[in-house]
Amino acid sequence: MMHDREKSHSAIVAAKPTNKAGSPAAEPAEPRAGTKRNVGEQSTHRTLGRDRVTQALDRVRQAARLRRKEKFTALFHHLNIDLFREAFFALKRDAAPGVDGLTWQTYEADLDLKLTDLHSRVQRGAYRALPSRRAYIPKADGKQQRPLAVAALEDKIVQRATVAVLNCIYEEEFLGFSYGFRPKRSQHQALDALAFGIGRRRINWVLDCDVQSFFDKVSQSWLIRFIEHRIGEIVRRSRPACNRST
Repeated sequence: MMHDREKSHSAIVAAKPTNKAGSPAAEPAEPRAGTKRNVGEQSTHRTLGRDRVTQALDRVRQAARLRRKEKFTALFHHLNIDLFREAFFALKRDAAPGVDGLTWQTYEADLDLKLTDLHSRVQRGAYRALPSRRAYIPKADGKQQRPLAVAALEDKIVQRATVAVLNCIYEEEFLGFSYGFRPKRSQHQALDALAFGIGRRRINWVLDCDVQSFFDKVSQSWLIRFIEHRIGEIVRRSRPACNRST
């Protein structure tokens, strides 16, 4: 059913095929600047790290599914070097740098040393997010501009790693007909679900609305209060590192 509480209709949410399926991934085979280890060792090291990350996040996901009313208070240790490495390789290679001026290619040199230092700062509470660099891109109407906050590279790594952990919990809470900003879901799937519902069911009206400048006006204090219903440790320990815009 289109409005299933757990899953979307199988006919409208297609499985996303692996990028360049059937060919070896180019990413692990590219030698990194500043390293003397061979490609095979790097690939094996990263594969083992990815397996550890997957297993750990699966345990969080299962706990969230079985204990829906409990608050998580032992999540911080999941922000480890393996997860930071996966977060780094998930970033866009050609993304614009933030106020730190670091590009993906620059940070990749001596990556293990940099991730070890980042992990140490995060775990001992010394990590602080840098102000985001404000940029503007034109909207589709050509009359307005959409503001963007470009985060520093290490902030992107920490943010993506944190989201990976939180997704394991909140993906168990979201309803099947929810598509916005969810992993492996897109606006195209939402339109497919809408077309399916209109074609297969008796629909009397359709509501199309948008909240103007929602992310500029939403209360951060209330967002934190909502998150603290399920999350304890990550919110409490990461609060001093809240991002700002310049």
